[in-house]
Amino acid sequence: MRHAHPPEVHPVPAPTTRKFLGRLPLPERRFLTDALRTETVGGMLLLIAAVVALVWANTPLQESYAAIRDFHFGPAALGLHLSVQHWAADGLLAVFFFVAGVELKREMVAGELRNPRAAALPVIAAVCGMAAPALVYTLVNAIGGGTLDGWAVPTATDIAFALAVLAVIGTSLPSALRAFLLTLAVVDDLLAILIIAVFFTSDLNFVALGGAVAGLAVFWVLVRKNVRGWYVYVPLALVIWGLMYNSGIHATIAGVAMGLMLRCTPREDEEHSPGERVAHLIRPVSAGLAVPLFALFSAGVTLSGGAMSDVFTQPVTLGVLLGLVAGKAFGIFGGTWLTTRFTRAELNPDLRWPDVFALATLAGIGFTVSLLIDELAFAGDATLTDEVKASILIGSLIAAVLASILLKMRVRHYQALCAEEDRDEDHDGVPDVYEQDDPAYHLRMAEIHERKAAEHRERARLAGASRDEGDRPA
Repeated sequence: MRHAHPPEVHPVPAPTTRKFLGRLPLPERRFLTDALRTETVGGMLLLIAAVVALVWANTPLQESYAAIRDFHFGPAALGLHLSVQHWAADGLLAVFFFVAGVELKREMVAGELRNPRAAALPVIAAVCGMAAPALVYTLVNAIGGGTLDGWAVPTATDIAFALAVLAVIGTSLPSALRAFLLTLAVVDDLLAILIIAVFFTSDLNFVALGGAVAGLAVFWVLVRKNVRGWYVYVPLALVIWGLMYNSGIHATIAGVAMGLMLRCTPREDEEHSPGERVAHLIRPVSAGLAVPLFALFSAGVTLSGGAMSDVFTQPVTLGVLLGLVAGKAFGIFGGTWLTTRFTRAELNPDLRWPDVFALATLAGIGFTVSLLIDELAFAGDATLTDEVKASILIGSLIAAVLASILLKMRVRHYQALCAEEDRDEDHDGVPDVYEQDDPAYHLRMAEIHERKAAEHRERARLAGASRDEGDRPA
């Protein structure tokens, strides 16, 4: 009697899991390091500019501050006779949003947002990190009888300010956490742009708008034809900006649109794409000049005792403060945690959920875009605009202090992770963690260790000979 063999059973492979906050690919890590280095320097200048503005506006020199801020210049015939503050908000910030557009395009085609599955987590986290502050503001004002006009003010994160705080407190975050913060900020900027375009557009001038669209079409054709030369693009960009401003749509939208049109994937004969090259050139202008000057002429508010107390008692200002401090932290953390719970993403075992919460708290620092939306939302009420500016400053300060405390609690762990990421024992310019599957790396390391072993054997021989000489009788 033949015995039937049991049917062959093939093990079902376990479902693959994706690491959340895992190690970045080397090219992405290098791009991130370069981008954040510039943003950190810009963030320090931003802090200095904000402090100068506050001191200037709260000393006997405050009249000179107001005179310079409100000084008007520019061609009136073109509808561009604007104040210094207006030029900073509509003109200089267009440079900032141009860089944001390039970064967004790069993230979508070559960065964290190119893979829909991988992009889902930071996008959901960013959306929740904007929806929660808006909800907090709305609830506070609905209960307290305030206005709902400022619901968008606490929704924005200022990446440069956040990085400046990290530099001040001396905390080096692992590259995965820094990349997550940057991706959050990029998506945050996109959503802020949409909010400005949809909710803060005045009566449209269709002639000017048509001209701006035609200019953007010319810009797109020139980019596709690989036409080069700043003398072509800078004048065209100024024309597009001026037409967009006069169209009734906020002029910074022109910067975003042009940034999104640049090609951000390098070809075979290119080391860097045109978008990356342009962003590398323009980012220092944005971070080092445009944003600090905007802060200088927007952050100068009078901080009297009454104004400070109003921040915690008036529904509008309290809604902004709580939106930044509580809404941002719990929105980003809650969105991240829920997404990982309902997907196959697993948190990097080198990190913990308190690290994510600390990062979410850091994202509560809202400055540049929050100040811009404040000026748009309360344009007809200078007093309320200044009160909301004070609440943005205080809320950002509270978020910065709380994040600093949380991050300092794990600073040694972060330092160890950063040291491991940067370790390059074979001195070939590539961190060792990226070469573990390269046989040539292990051969180089074997040679290094063999040389060290030979050196120590020689030292042991010399030490033994020296000891023998000392033991001999005189």
